Amino acid sequence: MSKKAILVVALVVAVVGGAAATSWLIFRQAGDGSGATRAVKYHCPMHPTMVSDRPGECPICHMSLVPIEEEPATPGGEQEAHAGHAPTSEVRKKTIYRSTMNPGEVSDTPGKDSMGMEMVAEEIVEGEPQASGVAGLATVRIPMQKQQLIGVKTETVTRAPFLRTIRAVGRVTYDETRLRHVHTKIAGYVENLYANATGETVRAGQPLLELYSPELLASQQEYLVALRARDRTAGSTLPSVAGSGEELLASARRRLELYDVTDDQIRQLEETGEARREVTLHAPISGTILQRMVTEGQRVEPEMTLLDIADLSRVWVLAAVYEYELPFVREGQRATTSLTYLPGMTFEGRVSLVYPVLDAATRTAQVRLEFDNPAQVLKPDMFADVELSADLGERLAVPDTAVMETGTRSVVFVDQGDGFFEPREVRIGLRLPDLYEVLDGLAEGERVLTSANFYVDSESKLKAALAAMAAPGAAGEKPPDANHQH
Repeated sequence: MSKKAILVVALVVAVVGGAAATSWLIFRQAGDGSGATRAVKYHCPMHPTMVSDRPGECPICHMSLVPIEEEPATPGGEQEAHAGHAPTSEVRKKTIYRSTMNPGEVSDTPGKDSMGMEMVAEEIVEGEPQASGVAGLATVRIPMQKQQLIGVKTETVTRAPFLRTIRAVGRVTYDETRLRHVHTKIAGYVENLYANATGETVRAGQPLLELYSPELLASQQEYLVALRARDRTAGSTLPSVAGSGEELLASARRRLELYDVTDDQIRQLEETGEARREVTLHAPISGTILQRMVTEGQRVEPEMTLLDIADLSRVWVLAAVYEYELPFVREGQRATTSLTYLPGMTFEGRVSLVYPVLDAATRTAQVRLEFDNPAQVLKPDMFADVELSADLGERLAVPDTAVMETGTRSVVFVDQGDGFFEPREVRIGLRLPDLYEVLDGLAEGERVLTSANFYVDSESKLKAALAAMAAPGAAGEKPPDANHQH
């Protein structure tokens, strides 16, 4: 083909393409078929107030501007209001009563709201959704076809059981109320040591060691002297003489008791009439020797700890619970624990104390759990898996996916029917992994949006921004040209 033929074909293609483009623009700008053109405006998806007559970029975030969609026309040719108002064939006014403290609370009859304040009268047009009580958001209408495309889902606000299982890692330790330090209240020397190894199990009253103390030996001899003096003066006709013998004996006996000499040892001393060179120390409780700090033949002083004995038939487990989980923990609550090296075995216990201080580094509070341990399977310093079950009863709740949190407020979108979604500010209480407690802002039986929230939120912000621009006093304000680049 010659170059002249190629140029002719290219010219024809250009003319046809230009005509097609012109036809598409005329079709795009056509109105409702009456021949009137309608200007297409563009806005930023992230900054709805950035509106322009021409495509381009947002001067703030540099995102591409998108056309502002017009609401679909009704079969009669009337277009729905851009602010999201439903078309009505007949204008009917109605008086409602709204709470001054909670704008979302309305009534058909006068009276007081849930906070005891008088509700104020307000005249509305029936069939038209009311203005949102949430600043920066407006009621929007999403046609059913669009709801299906974006995946809109709603759920009913109901009362649900608040059951929470808290899992934490704990450490086994001994029960501090069942720990005893073995001391002597007098200086001396360890003649015989019977409990001579850490980890040994002892019974209450079992001999632990024999102690030789010159001072204790002298006290025994003084008691024997007082005992004989009492016997000699017992038959005296003078009451003062007989009474002095009893006083002297009681004083000597009290001295031995202060040195932890038992009643049996004193009775044996009285029966034999001979002071023992060594005195035996007995175990104060049944338990396990945790530490031994004395050796046979060693000189000991009253301030020294000789042995540590702990009763491990009941132990503590100290678990770390995060501060946001503390509302679900209380004293007396049931708890279970398990050990990694014993799969399938669980131990039942209870919460005995929630410590009043918080660890600043980990933001956790220590919780003390008590467990019976007759077989001593739970050993001090073991790690254990802890579960706490809390039942807080039924509470008004919504799915966590329904709540949009901005940091300063929590907002949900309430399904008003006919495709209308009203933004509503709510007050949130306790939180479960999939449920939030609602303290204020919603009533049982209302339906809330649980899917496509961000799309509806964007539409709501856009409509609120456009309504603010069209409000009286805003006519003189002109948004910056989106195509103007600085």
